Order: sequence, then C-alpha cells, then structure tokens
Amino acid sequence: MPPFTVNPQRFDPYKNYRFRVKWDGRYVAGISRVSALKRTTDVVEHRDGGETGTTRKSPGITRFEPITIERGVTHDLEFERWANKVWDLQASGDISLKDFRKDLILEFHNEAGQLAIAYKIYRCWPSEVQMLPELDANANAVAIQSMKLENEGWERDTDVAEPTEMMFTDPP
Repeated sequence: MPPFTVNPQRFDPYKNYRFRVKWDGRYVAGISRVSALKRTTDVVEHRDGGETGTTRKSPGITRFEPITIERGVTHDLEFERWANKVWDLQASGDISLKDFRKDLILEFHNEAGQLAIAYKIYRCWPSEVQMLPELDANANAVAIQSMKLENEGWERDTDVAEPTEMMFTDPP
C-alpha cells in the first residue's frame, strides 16, 4: 500500500512545522512548538510454574506523557486564564473543579496549509506554566511562554481524511 492513498504521487512525509492547537472551540494564538504525543504501556511479566526459564509478557498500565506547548509572549491571556483555573492567587490557591480540564485538538497541515491529520487530546490541565522566560538584555530572541499539559489520552480523529493535494496550473 502506498503511504498516501489519495495522493499516490507523493513520496515525502509531512513536514513538522504546519500545525495549530484549538481549545474551547478556538485556535490558540501563536503556538510555535508542541512536544511529541507519547504513550507508554508497562510490561507485566509472569511465569507459569510448569514452564522452565521462560516468561510471558502482557500489557499493564498505560501512561500518556505530558505535552508541552510554547508560544511567544503576547497580550493574549488564554495561557494565564487556564493556568489560574488550577491555582488562583485571588482565590487563595483554590482550583476551579468544574472547568480546569480541557479537551484539545491538534491539527497537522500539509505544506499547502490543508488539514491532513488531527488528534483529539483528552482531559488536559496545566501542571507547569512559565509566563515569562529568563530575561537577558544582551540576547536577540523572542520571549517564550510555555505550559506543560497533563492529559488522559489522545486519539487520531479519523474523520479527517487525506486531502487532495492542489496542483498549480500554468497561466494561459
């Protein structure tokens, strides 16, 4: 089977620089980096007393690694609003139990900007936030803020199909 069924002429995998993150039904401004979606399943080894020297292996607990998202510092308050639902100085460090978790959608686009793949990431909440980086008057860099998001799993959105890639035609 070819790696691309709709676009069999395509041989190159997708590039990793075209993506968007959505929560609460809106795209989040300026996301420049998203860490890998990674899950690990423990291996449970057991042995039958009647067998000699061999073990059997079966799956145990599955863990989903936290996801880190980064963006340049702007006036957009979405990171801070969400982080404050987990711990709010004004509320003496209380947690907003009703809405501190969010489901995210990570959209992955081809080089032409067409939606190619999407993942649904479930029950996320920020366990670590960095609103401002270390500041350095001698540096030549963008100020980056980040959030580490705990999550309870993710899955590919199979409703997102491989797009039919565009072809430019020569002018008449």
